Amino acid sequence: MSDLKMANAGKEKVRSVPESVKDFENKRSSGSDSSKPEAKVKIALVSCGTEYGGVQPAFEEAAAKVNAEFIYPEIDINSLDTIGKDFGIEASSGDLRLMMARAQAVVRGETIADGVFVTTCFRCAEAAIVRNEVRRYIHQKSNIPVISYSFTEQTDAATLYTRFEALTTVAKRRHLLAREVQHGITAGIDSGSTTTKAVVMKDNKIIGIGWGSTNEVLDSAEKALAQALEMAKIDRKEIQALGTTGYGRYLVGEHYKADLIQEEITTNSKGAVYLANVQKGPATVIDIGGMDNKAISVEDGIPGMFTMGGICAGASGRFFETVAKRLNVDITELGDLAMKGLQENVKMNSYCIVFGTQSLVNSLAKGALPKDVAAAACRSVVEQIYQQQLQEVDVREPVILVGGSSLIKGVPRELSNLLNVKVIVPENSHLIGAVGAALLASGFVEE
Repeated sequence: MSDLKMANAGKEKVRSVPESVKDFENKRSSGSDSSKPEAKVKIALVSCGTEYGGVQPAFEEAAAKVNAEFIYPEIDINSLDTIGKDFGIEASSGDLRLMMARAQAVVRGETIADGVFVTTCFRCAEAAIVRNEVRRYIHQKSNIPVISYSFTEQTDAATLYTRFEALTTVAKRRHLLAREVQHGITAGIDSGSTTTKAVVMKDNKIIGIGWGSTNEVLDSAEKALAQALEMAKIDRKEIQALGTTGYGRYLVGEHYKADLIQEEITTNSKGAVYLANVQKGPATVIDIGGMDNKAISVEDGIPGMFTMGGICAGASGRFFETVAKRLNVDITELGDLAMKGLQENVKMNSYCIVFGTQSLVNSLAKGALPKDVAAAACRSVVEQIYQQQLQEVDVREPVILVGGSSLIKGVPRELSNLLNVKVIVPENSHLIGAVGAALLASGFVEE
């Protein structure tokens, strides 16, 4: 099967974490005896009222899973009348003004926090504007990691888990994330929901690669790692440290007694800047997987602001699979076909994979050329990512496009046209998770 077929699908479906795995991670990250409880990470909750949306219990549950707790910044009630001037936003809602005041208290050090979680209801347009400005304000005026999120009534702890895991990782393990050079012999396994990737690295170079479909999680990991070891001409016993990431990271990590079990935001950021050779300074990582996507603002290889997921799989590799099947072409041929077409000749809606498919069928029925439909599909996915996710992060060059969908040539072209910047697609862009895991795992190798 081709590289693109194996790489095209997405990364994860978030799931709950067993207590045994949580204990394992605490011990690894602290390097101390497991009998000594690790201090909880303090996350400042900056919101306009999660209790009103009925989602506060889900927030508390997700925070507990990553050994974190919420704190609520105290503010001077009199500041609510003037807080809008500091942000350049005169919010009509008193709850939103409270939100801005709490953010200011964190930045000024009046409330000491390890990280900040900025959240508002997805239905409120004014809240979305304030949320974005508050997030930028904290990011620009402090060194505190911050993420933002728009919740719905159905938001649950599983949905939030990866976000909180990434936030606490940056807060607790910045020294590890600052690693730029891999040393020793390490391996990384990215157990995705559809494909499993593995790499072997030695002295800052990739020497072995393996990948295949994710069927039975452990069996797929074994096969991918075996391929990478064979290519590297390395025996498994020579591996000095191993890291896992992706949907099956905990199961695979326990199986291999991994030195590092890490969520995708961190590993994908690290792998992307390594492969693009831009580990210093700012960068924007856009990861279009098979079932979801991520936009990450990175500084010196460390994720800062990020968003993940989308409204629907219509903004993912799954949509491209649907388009390729309908056009009767292999997914590996879709990119070349799109490069010959003009996206402006076809209107397509990818905000829902069902409506996107409907647009596809209607366009073909009206006589649209397959090449134009392929180009429009690339543009449609990119537009949703731009409108729904890139508004949530500070897009700074270089822009690095990764994930299986980055191998579809029409995607980087349309993203470049939309952003009016050069988009980098590094070699092995679909292996970023495994590469990041192997790179970070080298922090456990004695120099």
